[in-house]
Formats: sequence, C-alpha cells, structure tokens
Amino acid sequence: MAGTPAIGDGASLALGAETRQEQPIILIRGFGGLSVEDEKKIAYQGFNDGTVYPHKRGENYIYEGMILKFMKSRWSYFDATNVIGYHGQKVELPEDMIPEELTKLSMPHDWFSGHKIVIDPGMALRLTATLTDPSKSIWVFRYYDLDNREQFREYAEALKRLIDFIRILAGRNGRTPKVNIIAHSMGGLIAREAIQSVYQKGEAELCINKVVTLGTPHQGIAFQVVERWIGLSAGAELERFNPEKQADRTNAYSYLNFSKHFPPERLLTVVGTNYRTYGPVAASWLNRAFSVAGEFGANYNRSDGLVKQHNAMLPGAPRTFVHKCHGGSDSLVTSREAFEIATRFLFGNVHVRLNLMKAEVTRGFDFIGKSEFFFGVSIKPRGVDFDLFHQSAEAENCYGPFADAQFRDPEPAFGWAGSDRLIWEGWLDTTSRFTPVPRARTTTAPDTTPSDLVMRLDVYVGERDLFGFGFSDNVVFRKQYYIRAVFRDDSNTLIERFELHAREDFSQPLGDTYLTAQGWRFTVSGTGFNAEMLLSFATVPETGPPVPVEFDASPPAVAVATPAAFEPARPGEVPTRTEPDGGGVMGWLRRQFG
Repeated sequence: MAGTPAIGDGASLALGAETRQEQPIILIRGFGGLSVEDEKKIAYQGFNDGTVYPHKRGENYIYEGMILKFMKSRWSYFDATNVIGYHGQKVELPEDMIPEELTKLSMPHDWFSGHKIVIDPGMALRLTATLTDPSKSIWVFRYYDLDNREQFREYAEALKRLIDFIRILAGRNGRTPKVNIIAHSMGGLIAREAIQSVYQKGEAELCINKVVTLGTPHQGIAFQVVERWIGLSAGAELERFNPEKQADRTNAYSYLNFSKHFPPERLLTVVGTNYRTYGPVAASWLNRAFSVAGEFGANYNRSDGLVKQHNAMLPGAPRTFVHKCHGGSDSLVTSREAFEIATRFLFGNVHVRLNLMKAEVTRGFDFIGKSEFFFGVSIKPRGVDFDLFHQSAEAENCYGPFADAQFRDPEPAFGWAGSDRLIWEGWLDTTSRFTPVPRARTTTAPDTTPSDLVMRLDVYVGERDLFGFGFSDNVVFRKQYYIRAVFRDDSNTLIERFELHAREDFSQPLGDTYLTAQGWRFTVSGTGFNAEMLLSFATVPETGPPVPVEFDASPPAVAVATPAAFEPARPGEVPTRTEPDGGGVMGWLRRQFG
C-alpha cells in the first residue's frame, strides 16, 4: 500500500522488537450475531461497558469499562476513534480538500478517499496538532460498518489499513510506533487473519507489538451445529469458527500456522471459565454434549459458555484464566480482571513463572470408584483485589485429571501451561512506587515497616470419583500463602529477602524456603498434600524480550540478569556461567519496582 510507514529507517522502534512502552491500542469486538444493525449503533462496541462487584470496596467496587479505565489510568490514554471513518460504500473526497499539513506526513490521497475505511481530514489534523502524546491513543475498530459479512478477509485488510493509518498519525519526533491489540472473541480471529494472510511473512511483528485475545476461539467452536444455533447469514465469519478448518494446515488462517508469522509469546490468551452465567443456555448445553478430546464426555463443560477453554488457547502463547463468561454483562470483555491482566502483559516490567517441582497426595483414593485428582492455583497481587490467574473446581480448569499421586501422568486431559510442569506465567507492572502496608500502632515510635511486594497464592487439590460410586467433590487440600519480597533500603532499590507466610499480616512465617540458581523454591504442605514449587523471574526491558535472572544462592544472595533471550533454566539445572552482579544485591527486581 502506498504510504505504508517505513521500517528500519530510524523512524520506528527496533526492528521487530517488542516493547513495554506505551503504544496506540486497537480494540476489536467479537461476533455480532444474525443481524448487526443494532450492533452498529453501539458507540464503542461494548468496550465502554463495565461491571459492578458488590462484595468489593473502594476502587474495586465499580469497574468503569476498558476505554474509560485506560483514560483514567496512570497511562492517561485518550479516545481517537473518530479520527477514522468506517462506511458501507466507498468514500470519494476531492484531493484539494486534504489539508497540506497532512499530505506533508506522507499520507496519500487514497487514505482519505476511494475506500470504505478512510481518515477524516479534520479529526486527523486536530490529532496531529495536539500536544497530547499520540502513542497514548485508543481506537475502536468498527468492522461491521463496512457491510460485507461474506468477505472475512476484507475485515483483516481493513485492520491492516487502520494500523498503517495509526502508525503515521501517531508518529512524532522521528518515532513510528507499533500498535497493541486487545480483541474479544472473533476479533482475535480478525487480528490473526491480518497477521497470517494479509501481512507478508515477517512483516506483522514490525507493525504489531503485542496482542491480547479475550475468549477467542483460536481452535474453533467444539459443537458443529453452530450455524443452526447462531444463524446462516454470516457464512464467511462462521467458517473461521470451524475446528476442522482451523486445524487444517493448508488453510492460511489455521492456528497451526500462526507461529510462522508472529512470535506466539507476544500474544496472550485470556480464557474464560464461567459457562454458568452465559446467556444462551443452548451454547452451554452443547459444550457439554460436544466435548473436546480427553474430556470424558458430558462429565465436564470446560468453557466460557460458548468457547471451550482448550480452544481459546494458542500453541506457544501464554495463557491465563478469568472466571467470567464469554459475553454480555459481567463477562470477559466487561471485567476488571481482563484490564488488569492485559495492562500487565502490555506494560509489565517483570515476568514471573511458577513451576511445580515435587508433589505428593497423601489421602483420598476411592477403593470402589475411579479416583482422579485435580490441582490448581489462584494468584492475586496485593492492592488489586482481582485474580491475575484463577483455577478452581467451579471453573473446571484445574490441571488433571491425575491418577498418579505425584501428578506424573504423561498427558493429562487438561495439561500444564508449559514444560517442567509450568503452573503459571504472568507479568507484574512494578514501575509505580509501592507504599508499605499500614500496621496497627501501639507506640509513638517511628514506623519502620519496610516496603514490600506481596502476592497471595491459593493452592487447591481436589478428588473426583469418575464412575460416581464415591464422592464427586472431595477437597483434599486447600490453603492460602502470602509470598512477600522485602526491600532492603529506604530507596526501594534492593530486595533483602523473600518470605512465605500463612497470614496476611505476616505474623505466621513459614520455613522451607531457599534460593537456587533458577529462583526461589518453597514448600506448601498440610493434611493430604505436600509440594515444592519454584518461582523464577525475568526482567522486561523497555525494548526487547525478557532477560532471565540467575540467582547466586551463596550469601549474600545476588541476582544476575543475563543478556540471553528468555529461555529459563530447567528446574534442577545450575547455570554454568556466572557474571558480575553490577553492584546490585537482587537489585534487578527492586530497581524495576521503584
């Protein structure tokens, strides 16, 4: 396309490199149903809808919706949606009506005329003249306004066109940004179509920074009667939901081909688990009747009501779980959880991985029925009363079922997040300064409570009798732990120690914690279950992939950030290479925190 932003001329970020700097954000809605005329009247396509959390307080009580939350956040994004026009017919605009200020920005005439998606000259002129940082702009992609539901590729071509527009309009001071994409449901398939079919191979990662998908059926929808349920007027759209076609490598848009076109580690899949609150009852029933392989038929409904959890994942891409349904009120797209997870993935400066090293179930096992065990965790940071990762019996998303008491089954139906029994990988945004938790004061002496970072880890092990002779919902083990990183000095630059506590007020410390070369190992134990876990870290630079941290376990503990691309050491291995610490005692982490 004429006018496509130049790459590699010093005007853009490092070639293909990911960044946690603010980039323009494109929001893409999901499937519109049988008729979309009413959908077109929704100004922000559902991204301005929020959720009320009646049992929470303060800032956590009312979530105002994604767009308003971005605008009120410390990133101070602003709405730029009206800069682009979406039309059912081609727009014709005389060339002399394009302001000279815009033509000087290498914007050809056909960006304003001759297409269904065009730049509005007046709004574009206002955007380029404003003092607001255009990298902090947010855009809603209104693809249904194009009035062509039979040509799915047209949506993807329009998205690429929009990205080209934004990169020129938001470019300033010799810098051409990439874009971040947050897409709900079918919106994620449109993003993938653009990446896999419209961009030339290797080009998409130069223009798109990161992608977050909310309940996107990357591997299709499990039940084959979807057309009879939703309607027949959107055949091209429904074709992308077909699991057989998504699994066919000969189709350019197959999910199996994604990694050939875009680094999968730069796409986060947010998977919904609460099918019970999804409106269309038929969908939830069909998801139970049409299970994916290994789900043992109608015993499970691992879905968000419409999309199976397994099918919302993408090979090689990180994943997380939110206990919300697919769409409507109180859903993935309207949840505070989705916002908190997405922003940490886009802007986070610390990458965390949690692995299961050892495990032993010490009670349970039905003598008559067929026992199967499930293992899961939930993770919540202090200060934000929402899970960054949620597993539970109710969500039907715990790892398993396991027949082996040490969880060594080679291929459980619901498998680990990665090799070496990876439980969770996530991102923390620690660039804002933390303040100590207030303590009860019984003296007038100065408060010497140190600054710290705390996450709550909720560990669950359950047992189910598959044949129905015994109890179907035994809780073998459930316990909450508080993981605390304590900072050494008043300047909040060094971490002094890691701690494990049984109580939120840190009045009940737990032992059995120690540093290894790979990270921090700790034990969880109690009646029915014992386990050892590994918490490892990588720093996320402003530009470039995460850099792993190697720990020198000899006192004083030193953390060393290695320059290699993020490939964490396998549990049990000790890196043979050592490097100087650069003057920091675990300072890599707290320097990012400050």
